[in-house]
Amino acid sequence: MKRFYTFFLLLSCCLSLSAQQQTPKLLITPLHGDFYIFTTYNLYKGNPVPANGMYLVTKAGVVMMDSPWDTTQFQPLLDSINNRHHQKVVICIATHSHADKTAGLGYYTSQGIRTYTTIQTDSICRVKGEKRARYLLAKDTTFNVGGYTFTTFYPGQGHTPDNIVAWFARDKVLYGGCLVKSTEATNLGNLQDANPGAWAATIRRIQGKFGKPAYVIPGHDGWTSNQSLEHTVELVNEFNKNSKQK
Repeated sequence: MKRFYTFFLLLSCCLSLSAQQQTPKLLITPLHGDFYIFTTYNLYKGNPVPANGMYLVTKAGVVMMDSPWDTTQFQPLLDSINNRHHQKVVICIATHSHADKTAGLGYYTSQGIRTYTTIQTDSICRVKGEKRARYLLAKDTTFNVGGYTFTTFYPGQGHTPDNIVAWFARDKVLYGGCLVKSTEATNLGNLQDANPGAWAATIRRIQGKFGKPAYVIPGHDGWTSNQSLEHTVELVNEFNKNSKQK
C-alpha cells in the first residue's frame, strides 16, 4: 500500500509538472496585416489563465495595447518584437487598472516607452498600488503613429469602472480588453470591481459607435470569432437574471 501511494504521488507530480511545461510563457499570434496578439499566463484561483495583449507594427515603431501579465515576459516580448519586426515598441496603453494589463507599465517606462492610461485608471492604480503610466489621457484620444490612426474610447463601466477600448478604423480591429468576453467564456470571470448592471449598456455604446468590427480582441481566451460583443451581452444578461432570482 505504501509503495502504491508513493507511485501515485510521483505520478501526480509528474502530471502536474507536464501540464505546467505545456503552458507557454509567451505566445505571439498573427491577427491581420500588421496586428499581432501576444498571450502570457498567470495564476487565477490556482489555475493558469491566458491574458491577451495586442501590438501593431508601424513604420514609426510598435504600438502595444496592455502589457504581459507574467512579469518574467516584459523583456522577452520586447526582444521577440525586435527580432521579428526589427522595430522597437514606442507606445504602451493599458486599458484598465488590473495587474493583467498594467503590470509592465513601470518597466516599459524605464525602457523609454511612452506609457499611457486614463486619469481614472491612474487614480485607481495609485490607491491600489498597481503600476502606473507616465502619461495620462484626460478624454477619448486619437493617436497617429506611422501611418496608422486609432482611437481610445471610454464607453462606461463594466468589468471595471475605468475600462477603455481601442478602435483601429482602417482595419476594423476592436481591442476590447477585459471589458469584452471571449466567445469561449462561460461566465463573466473576475467581478471584484465590476458593474454588471451597467455592463450591457456599455457594450451597446461600443456597438453603436463602431458598428460591426472585423476583429474583436478580448482580454482573455480566444478571439477567432468576432461575436464577442454579442456574447458578452448574453453573459451579462444571464448573470443579472440569475442574480435577481436569488
